[in-house]
Amino acid sequence: MKTDHLCRAADGVTVAYSRSGGGEVALVFVHGGLANRGFWDSQVEAFAGEHTVVTVDLAGHGDSGADRVDWSVPQFGADVRAVADAEGLQRMVLVGNSLGAPVAVEAALLMPGRVLGVVAVDTYQSFDFHLEPEGMKQRAAAFRADYTGCVHQMVKMLFHTDADPEVMADAERRMQKTPPDAAAGLFLGMAGYDPAEAARRLTVPLIAINGDMYPTDVAGGRAVAKDFDAVIMEHMGHYPMLERPEEFNAKLASVIERLRVRQ
Repeated sequence: MKTDHLCRAADGVTVAYSRSGGGEVALVFVHGGLANRGFWDSQVEAFAGEHTVVTVDLAGHGDSGADRVDWSVPQFGADVRAVADAEGLQRMVLVGNSLGAPVAVEAALLMPGRVLGVVAVDTYQSFDFHLEPEGMKQRAAAFRADYTGCVHQMVKMLFHTDADPEVMADAERRMQKTPPDAAAGLFLGMAGYDPAEAARRLTVPLIAINGDMYPTDVAGGRAVAKDFDAVIMEHMGHYPMLERPEEFNAKLASVIERLRVRQ
C-alpha cells in the first residue's frame, strides 16, 4: 500500500514523498526538473512487491514547498537525504532521471555507507559539459516570460518525433504545473554546476539507462567515475519510464540486481 508523507529539508522546506512496499533494499526515485514523483508510478507498481519504494518530490515540484533560497543541485540532494533519514533507510539504490541523476549523486555523497549505487536515467551521456551562468540566466528569464511556451518547446525536444502523442501530452501537463518561479530558481541554481566533479567523488557504481537520442560516451564516463556503465534503450527519448515502462523496468531490475550482489 502506498502512503504519502511530509518531512523537512535541511533548510526547512517541506518535502513530500510516497512510500510503498517493503524490503531490505530501498529504491529511492528522484524525478527530473519540472517533473514530479508521479513520473515513477509504473515503477512503484512494478517494484513494491519486493522492495521498499520511495518517490520524492523535490522542492518546488509536485506537493513539496517552494519557499527556498538555495536552489542548487547539492541542496536538492539534501532533500533526498532528508527523506531517507525520515524513513530510516540504510540500504538504498538511488534512481534519478535527468536532473534527478546529479541530485542522486549529491545525495549519495551525503550518505556514505548507505547507498549501493546510483542509476542515472537518460543522463550522463557525457561529462564534458558545463552549465554556464549566462546561459542559465537566459533560460530562467525565458521561462519566467513564457512558461507555457517554453515547457511546450522543451517537451518536443525530449521525445522522438514519432513518440506516442498521449505520453508526450501527459508529461507536458504535469510539467506545466510546476511554479514558474521554482523553474527559474532551478535554472539559476544549476549555473556553474560541474557534474563530473561530484561523480569523481562517488565510491559506489554509477550506471546509466539511457535513450539513444544522444550517444553515450561510456569510455569518457569511466574516465570520470571508474564504475560507470550504461545500458542503451533503442529509439527511446528522455522518459523511458513513461514511454516503455515494462522494458525499462526489466532493465532497471537487472541493474538493481547487479548492484545488490556486488555488495
